[in-house]
Formats: sequence, C-alpha cells, structure tokens
Amino acid sequence: MGAKYFGAAVKRREDPRFLRGEGRFIDDVVLPGMLHAAFVRSPHAHAVVRKIHTEAAAAAPGVTRVFTFADLERWMKPLPLFGAVPAGLAAVVKFDLRQAPQWALCRERARYVGEIVAMVVADSPERAQDAADLIRVDWEPLPPVVDMVRAGEPGSPLVHPEWGTNIGVGFSHALGDADAAFARADVTVSETFSIQRYVGMPLEGRGAVAVWDRRDGTLTTWNSTQVSHFVQQGLAPALGLPPHKIRVIAPDLGGGFGTKASGYPEDALVPIAAVALGRPVKWIESRREHMSGAAHARHQVHAISLAATREGVILAVRDRIWLDLGAYNVWGVVLPYNTVAHLIGPHRIKSMRVDVRAVVTHKTPNAPYRGAGRPETVFAMDRIVDCLARELGMDPAELRRRNYIRPEELPYDFGMPYRDGNPLVYDTGDFPLALEKALEAADYRQFRAEQPALRARGVYRGIGISGYVEGTAIGPFEGATVKLDLAGRVVVATGAISSGQGHETSFAQVAADALGVPLDWVTVVGGDTALVPFGVGTFASRSAVTAGSSIVDACREVRGKLVRAAAALLEAASDDIEIDDGRVFVKGSPGSAVDLARVVQASIPTFAKPGVASPDFEASAYHHVPTVTYASAVHVAQVEVDVASGRVTLLRYIVAHDCGRVINPSIVEGQVHGGVAQGVGGGLFEEMVYDEAGQLLTGSLMDYAVPKADDLPLIETVHLECPSPRNPLGVKGLGEGGAISPPAAIANAVEDALAPFGVRVTETPVSAARVVALLQAARSRQSA
Repeated sequence: MGAKYFGAAVKRREDPRFLRGEGRFIDDVVLPGMLHAAFVRSPHAHAVVRKIHTEAAAAAPGVTRVFTFADLERWMKPLPLFGAVPAGLAAVVKFDLRQAPQWALCRERARYVGEIVAMVVADSPERAQDAADLIRVDWEPLPPVVDMVRAGEPGSPLVHPEWGTNIGVGFSHALGDADAAFARADVTVSETFSIQRYVGMPLEGRGAVAVWDRRDGTLTTWNSTQVSHFVQQGLAPALGLPPHKIRVIAPDLGGGFGTKASGYPEDALVPIAAVALGRPVKWIESRREHMSGAAHARHQVHAISLAATREGVILAVRDRIWLDLGAYNVWGVVLPYNTVAHLIGPHRIKSMRVDVRAVVTHKTPNAPYRGAGRPETVFAMDRIVDCLARELGMDPAELRRRNYIRPEELPYDFGMPYRDGNPLVYDTGDFPLALEKALEAADYRQFRAEQPALRARGVYRGIGISGYVEGTAIGPFEGATVKLDLAGRVVVATGAISSGQGHETSFAQVAADALGVPLDWVTVVGGDTALVPFGVGTFASRSAVTAGSSIVDACREVRGKLVRAAAALLEAASDDIEIDDGRVFVKGSPGSAVDLARVVQASIPTFAKPGVASPDFEASAYHHVPTVTYASAVHVAQVEVDVASGRVTLLRYIVAHDCGRVINPSIVEGQVHGGVAQGVGGGLFEEMVYDEAGQLLTGSLMDYAVPKADDLPLIETVHLECPSPRNPLGVKGLGEGGAISPPAAIANAVEDALAPFGVRVTETPVSAARVVALLQAARSRQSA
C-alpha cells in the first residue's frame, strides 16, 4: 500500500460541519408524531418495591402511558452482560465469578440510587417529567453497603442475597516466586493506595429515539452509543425479532469514553415503548440523570509491596487489590483482570503475586472508562516505585532506567495470558527511549538543578514520572464494507463509531491510499447496523487496528476487481495496471489513463453488450485480530504547590508515546491531549462521593469538579513509532493512553514538591483540601 495520505497531518474532514453547528446528535433526531419518555428512579440505595401508584400520572395532561415492570413483562429480558472468561484465560486463572441479571425496569428491589422503577410517555418531555413526579412508590428501605472493603467482609448487607456474598470476582495469580524474592531482598517497601470513583462525563449525555414500522415489522433506533451492534444484539431477544429487523444508528456523538459502551435500561425501554405504542419515542438524558444513571468508573484500593536489591533492581511485586463494581457486575472479569495484566507495565519484574477481590456495593454500576483498570494499576505501581526510590535514596528516573525492559528483549513474554486468553507478549516498543525522550523534553536535569534554590525561597515545585504499557485494540474483529458508486467515488462503512476520534478523516486516509483515489472521494460512515451486518464498536483503543485492518482488506479486494476490469477495458495484463489519484493506466503508457468512473461504467451491461467485468465493486472484510498490540508512553508532570492554600498548579506536561505507525499526527496529538485532560481531572479534581446511606453527594456539576481550560498547561508530545507486526497497518491503539498516567505522574510530582515536609500521597484526587490535610498531618508528626 502506498503512503500518500497515511502519516500526513490531514485536517479533520468532520470539523467544518461541527463548527457550523450542522452536526447531527441524538437530540437533533426529530420524527413526526414523536412522544417523549421520562423515568422514575429509586431515591434509595437499597429498598424493596412494595407498590407503585401510577393513577395520578396516568391521568396527567399529555400522558399517553405509564409503564412498570408488570406492564412490560412480556418484553423484559435481562440486560446484556459482558466479560466472560475466554478459554485460554480460564485454563490458567481460576476465577470466582458471579453476575446477576439487571432488568430494564426494577422488578422487586432497587440496588442503587438512580435505578429505574417506572417510565412515563407523554407528548412533551416536560409533561412526561411532570407526570413522573406524580408517581408514588411504597418503599421498604433496607440497609445498604457502600464501602468496598466492608462489602467483602462476613455479615455485610448483601447486594444480591442469592449469592451469599458480595464478591463478584475473586482470583489470585502468580508469576515466579514472589515470597522467595521478598525473603532475599535487600529492601522492601509497602503502601496502600486508594484511587477514587470518577467518571467519563461526556459533554453530550445519553439518549435514544425509536420508531416502529408496522408495515414490515422493523424497528429503527438512533442511540448515542459506542456499540450499535451490541445494542442490536440486546434488542433482538427482548423484541423477539431477528437482527436484520432492527436497525441501530449511532449519530454524531458528543463524547463517549466508555461510558456509552455499556448496555443500559433506556436502550431497551425506549424501543419497547415505541413498539407498544406504535409511535416514535424519544428520551434525552439530563445531567442529573447522567450522574447517577450512567456508568461510573475507577475506584480501587491497592495494598502493594516491592522487593529490590540495594542497587535498585526490582525483584518482585505483591499486590492485594479491591475493586468496587457498583450494584451489578456488568463487565465480568474485564476490570479486575485488566488491572492485573497491566500492573508490571514497562518494568522487568520476574515475580508477582496478586490477590483480587472485586465486590458489589449499593452504588451505580461501574464500567470501563478510558483506560479501564490501567490508570488505577499504573497509579499503584508508579507510586510504589517512587516510594522505593526514596527508600534507596535514588533518583526516580534512574530507578526506572535500571528496571525498564530493553528493546532488544522484545518480544517480551510474561508467561501469563492477556484478557483475551492469548499469551501476554509485548510486540514492539522502546520503553527506555520513551523515558529519555520525555525527560529530555521536560528539561529534567535542569529542573533538578534549580529545585533546591526554589525551595530555599519557599517555592515548592516537583516533577513526577509515570510509564505504562497498554494492551490495545482488543479483537476479535471489526466489520467494514467498501464500495464504489457509478462515479467511482468510495463509501466506507464500518461498525466502529466515532465519538470525536476523527474516523471520517483517518479511515479515509487508509482507504484512499489502499485504493489509489483522492482523499475527498472517500465517504466514511460508522455505527449503522444496516450498512455492516456484523460489528463490535468503538472502545478499548481498538478502531485503528480492527476497523483499519478490515478497511485495508476490503479495499484490496475492491482494488483487485478494479484492476481486472481495467485490464479488460484497456486490453492489458492485470499485472501492468496501475491506479493512482483516481485514474487507471497501463504501466509506461500514461496516455492510456482513464477515470475510475469509466472502468465502473464499462462494467455495467448495456443492450449492446455485457460489461467488461462484473460491476460488483464492493467487498466486506472482518479482519481477525486474535490478540492486542502494545502501545506505551512515559508521562512527566511538573507542578508547583502552594503550601498555604494546597493548590496544585500544573506547570508543564510532557508525553513521549508509541502508538505504532501514526496515521495522522494531528489526530494523534488531539487524542493524547484529550486523554491527558481527563487524567488530570482524575489526578486533581474529580470524585464521585457517596455517604453511608448510599446517597450520591456529587450529583451535579456544582459538586463534581472537572478540569477547566486554565487548569491545563500546554501538553507537549513526542512521537515514537515502533510498528506492530500484528496488523497490516503496523498501528497500535491510542484512544485511552493519554488518560492512563496523569494521576500517577501528578501524584509523584506533588510528593516530590512536598518532600521537605515528609508528605506521602496515597490517594487521589490530590485536591487542595487533601494537600492541606497532608501538610497538617506531616507537621503534627514532626512536632510530636
């Protein structure tokens, strides 16, 4: 494949319509005769539903119907569950796994604040909500369990009594002999780190519109989702329809971040209401609903230890990990095992022992969010590495130099499976080079040289490092269809869905090079199940690898058809045919060039004669991706801490990263910058806080702080390219990477800044209040 567009910083083709306000998001979908849905949600974290009184709501102005579980029972099927254990993983790790069904409407018992109890459908969203407020529920409140550690203890209130426990996932895993390594180690360090619950918070909330066509028994639903085909698969059994009778369309998405990749009650309830009422139904999520009804994320505790020699060679790691799954274990082993698979990261550590306990609590269910277990485990590892550096009296950068896996050691086999059940083997990368490039860009030596003088003046600045290796682009495939129209223009359809990643540009670059056509001849459509029968969706940093590879495969097949047709038209051998810039010609004879349109039109039969070839210039591909590619990066944060107010100011932020071959440097930088911004939110600001009764205390943007533009410095990026041999493009995933390391890098930088006070940062976010508390505790210890 040529590289006329691949690697070029092409301007994003989708941006003009967004800048003009011409994007089509879920709330822009308006249909004739449309009704609107509103939901009644549980105000209790744990309660039995004794009776639902709907009479007043049903009689309210504009109300069409009120639905409870009993009204829709014929359509009520458990919501989709994910995260089953692949055979290759099950053969090595023995999981204690439990998953309980969640119903779209609360059946008998509510298990978190925000769980849906009833649905009102009316002629306007305001009337629907007014009527929903009239519904009265007879509740029998029950004791909730909110703390994840307490939830795993005997005698705790049970979220799902039939389990007899609150453990959703439990397992242990070991590499080498960690106990023996700790016994012979010169130095050991231990600490417990807490990573808070925080969320993706896309600018656009969720929403759905559905219309039922009685003529042919088909349903069309627009959904602000990252996974159209998963939504289709969930609706088929609920509605009793074959998949081809259900069309799911993802319009423009205003952010997703994993939050929109879960299966939600509203995904089913809106289409079910459309079928039951025979009219289009629409629901748009409010921000308040989003805070308690959309998936939460993160929230882990790590009791982690390292063993090392005096020279700083890390011998072993032990980690006891708790995860809070919320009320339902929707994603099975995904988050717990992702956490374990990414714990060691770029470090050469031969022995590991982990014990994992993922528990359910009476809180909003958790789901993967940009990083999916990686930010938490990287925080624990990079924080304990810095603790080891302080114990050894060694610079944190030097300790990493001594322990990062060298490029000549790759492929690097850990001797354990990845989450997909295949061996966890790093394909390519240069972790020491990423470290040196990041340090060089951050002027690390100069920063260290200036630090003592600044401290003497009462200016407390610190620098922190974090490195990760990320399994990206989980398979097993993504669907793509490529076809030419009569004018020789190209339509690329894929199951991958863009929520801001620039698919319409980067996929067009891939297709244009593979076919030999101008970039503006390619139209990319994603997330429409009617255009691609089989697909997966966009999450897990997968689209460039999975969809990109399928697009290349399909383009090559279409190109082969074009070459054969052109050979017949130009009376030449197929091996002598070239395609470039949308024109076909015989090698060495540029005067023979004809437009692709001529080739297509010559292939169409006429009354006079058959075409020169069959005009099926179309191909579908489902490129098999058995396992992941490994992207990597080193992040460096520079901060200044005001010891009076506790305010942490980010001065500089540097990322040296490898995502394989770069399709579009501008899009890559945008992805990194966006990820870092969300990581900064997790490091400094964001936290979903519950009280002991399971009530969400941060249920609005007045209480839940997200980073503002002036909280972020210029994010500096260094591109490294270590192509992956695992796909035809040589690319690796990128979407999540920027969000993985900021909490660790920032916490390390804050601790470095406050080293004169003996402060140790053990939890996030590192808010101003938390910094003040740490300083007060340190002064109390010093004065004791």
